[in-house]
Amino acid sequence: MVKPKVAVIGSINMDMVTSTDHVPAQGETVMGKGFKTVPGGKGANQAVAAARLGADVRMIGRVGDDAFGELLKQGLQDEGVCVDHVEPVTHCSSGVATILLSDGDNRIIVTAGANEYVNEAFLSTCEEAIADSDIVLIQLEIPLEAVEYATALCKKHQVPVILNPAPAQKLSPQSYENSTWITPNESEQAQLFANTNFHLKEKLIVTQGAAGVIWTENGVEQRIAGHRVMPVDTTGAGDTFNGALAVALASGKPMREAVMYANAAAALSVQSFGAQGGMPSKEEVAAFLLERQ
Repeated sequence: MVKPKVAVIGSINMDMVTSTDHVPAQGETVMGKGFKTVPGGKGANQAVAAARLGADVRMIGRVGDDAFGELLKQGLQDEGVCVDHVEPVTHCSSGVATILLSDGDNRIIVTAGANEYVNEAFLSTCEEAIADSDIVLIQLEIPLEAVEYATALCKKHQVPVILNPAPAQKLSPQSYENSTWITPNESEQAQLFANTNFHLKEKLIVTQGAAGVIWTENGVEQRIAGHRVMPVDTTGAGDTFNGALAVALASGKPMREAVMYANAAAALSVQSFGAQGGMPSKEEVAAFLLERQ
């Protein structure tokens, strides 16, 4: 069976995760319960999610010339992700995310580091890899000019592109126009697309956490419900959803089936610790969907 070819253009970070029973107020110091460093970044997370679900995945991004950079690149390789287009930036730190985890929810501060160098000049060297893909995934932890250029490359080569507008930032109309699908969560949808036109609304696939997913087909709103699970860490749920959606669509699944597949993968992902730690295999998603029929 031919594997779908997924290219992910985006961030590669090291997540530094502190768990605590109490989120500190301004000026307050509290004791944490635990600390871990785990690979992350929305781009890398989505690449790992897609790889675990059986896709042939290329990661397109930058790391620093530090210890984190070596670990992050090796971690992607260990997951079966092609890192031929992951390049280190000299005299630059890798991207990091500082995550505060409490009561199954999270607060995150992202420091871009080498991700700032995912720019037009770098992406122009990756055009062949982009053109050779069945689908491309892009997020907003890289410069917005690079997002616009990447979506234009996808349109040039007629490669479908999923734009995950996270963290929420205002993009150029060209970036939205060049995207095949756009996948905000509820807060991103409210911030960026509250008064959008019909043409753009047809591209939106809005994730609503436990409430499920909504989208529009032929002017009719579609909806699937969420799955009742006990969340341990919601950090990677959105990234799992996007990676799974890319795999399903690149495999030729119709939209409703693709969304159901991605929704199931996201529900599985929140039941384990770490953005990448809970991302399921294709066998686990298949079993989960069979149980929930």
